[in-house]
Amino acid sequence: MEITIEKIIRSNRKTVALQITDDATLIIRAPYNISDETIMHVISKHKNWIIKKKMEVEARNPKFTPKEFVNGEGFLYLGRSYKLTIVDNQDVPLKFDRGFYLLRDALPKAREVFIEWYKEKAYEKISERVEKYAKDGGFKYKKINITNANKRWGSCSPNGILNFSWRLVMAPLSVIDYVVIHELVHTEEKNHSKNFWIKVKVLMPNFEKYADWLKRNGHLLRL
Repeated sequence: MEITIEKIIRSNRKTVALQITDDATLIIRAPYNISDETIMHVISKHKNWIIKKKMEVEARNPKFTPKEFVNGEGFLYLGRSYKLTIVDNQDVPLKFDRGFYLLRDALPKAREVFIEWYKEKAYEKISERVEKYAKDGGFKYKKINITNANKRWGSCSPNGILNFSWRLVMAPLSVIDYVVIHELVHTEEKNHSKNFWIKVKVLMPNFEKYADWLKRNGHLLRL
């Protein structure tokens, strides 16, 4: 199988990194001063991994289809798909009431409008779940941020700031809870040690089910 490099991103980083995106694109992240010959050597060395990852992405079912923002199109919220209706009159650009209602005048910026709505709901819902599990597990955190992250569902900074991708609010509540618990445990356990997973399991005995859901369906949680 021929390996095609779709994109090389050079920066001040010190090592070469390989990334297979959700549409099976190979992206190379490399230092400014590294030669093309060295990059090709790294690709050759990891050829089997690249092929395997590309095949895994291409075999995904269902596949992700970019949103067109048309009547009847489905949009995820807390694990369920709700139909979109384009309307001519309402007081806000996007409204949710057992379905999504988008103002026709907002269509040129539909994606941005949806992201803003998802961010607001993500903050509300994730804050609620963080508060619950922080209390249940006796964890302390500094604050919550909602990010635009495409690859990381959540992260925990050394000083206890919890970061969550807005895309997470598209997932079922149990999946959100898994990511919340995962990051709260990181306030005490900085790496994925045996002790880390023991603490996760205490709060969510079947966490593997939801971690696996994210691996299989995470590519669908986007616009």
